[in-house]
Amino acid sequence: LVAWCLGFREPYTTALTQVAKRDMNLTEILSSEQIVPRLAAADRWAVIDQLIDVLVRTHKIRTEDSETVRKAVKDRETSKSTGIGYGIALPHASVACITDVVAVFGRPTHGVEFQALDNQPVTMCLLFLAPQGQFQKHLLLLSSFARFLSNKENRQKLETAQTVEEILAIFRSAT
Repeated sequence: LVAWCLGFREPYTTALTQVAKRDMNLTEILSSEQIVPRLAAADRWAVIDQLIDVLVRTHKIRTEDSETVRKAVKDRETSKSTGIGYGIALPHASVACITDVVAVFGRPTHGVEFQALDNQPVTMCLLFLAPQGQFQKHLLLLSSFARFLSNKENRQKLETAQTVEEILAIFRSAT
């Protein structure tokens, strides 16, 4: 990627650097309808399925694309767990069936085994999809989300929030 970027002249590399430094505001892609404070899922596959169902229900992905999305997210999860530790999972994939980034946040009512790096159950899950071919945007989002959720204060607030509105306010306050 660096070699590719070096081929661009100054205005392009400056713009690329500015984008790279800007963290994505979750409220830009996450509405109250895409927050599930109590997911009744028993395992990581059920968590992923339920979160994708929310994206279908909120018209962020088309019903006819839901199986393609499920396969992409589950293939990614099978290759390496997206459980990053601290009770957080960030399942994600790049898919051709969307034109912009979409996300959904859920909290399983009981910790779910996600084969996380720290071997702890997942209590918060942010699933996101990026359009295929937007590799840099995908990585920037992953980094931004991981940084936000790795912050102990943010995690504690999200763990204790009781309502969708409270959760959305926490994401909003991070900007």
